[in-house]
Amino acid sequence: MTRAQRTDGAWEFVERYLPIGAYGPYPERLRQQFEGVIWRFRTGGQWREVPAEFGAWSTVHNRCRQWRDAGVFEALLEGTLAEAAKRGEVDLSLVGVDSTTARAHHDAAGMQPGEGVLDALEQAAKEEKARSKGARDKDKTGDPETPTPSGKSGAASGVDTGSG
Repeated sequence: MTRAQRTDGAWEFVERYLPIGAYGPYPERLRQQFEGVIWRFRTGGQWREVPAEFGAWSTVHNRCRQWRDAGVFEALLEGTLAEAAKRGEVDLSLVGVDSTTARAHHDAAGMQPGEGVLDALEQAAKEEKARSKGARDKDKTGDPETPTPSGKSGAASGVDTGSG
């Protein structure tokens, strides 16, 4: 047994959570396949790089997928937490949750706008851009009737606009 493999005691705990179907997996290969799954996630390697000592990589991958779909990993985690709680070894104050939000384009979310909606949105965006550009150009002309930050026009507020 290498340092990466589970001890016999740990395996006895894990084995309870692994389903055994009518046509397999064969119990003698089960431990090797589980160790192969653990090896893959511990190293971050690709499935095709799983060492042959754990069985064929495709078999290990398929077993992992089957266990995932059957909820084995969730049950194993809950069982591990329950066992640790029995021993008084769980300190949930050390648990932290981190979240990252990534916004995606509406196409990535499966949005399918009705016919003409995209054209209307593009037209509205063009009009808004033209309005904001026109407002910026008007501010740069030095028009004495342009509102000042105080809300009064330049001529009415007594501000010398240089036109005199």
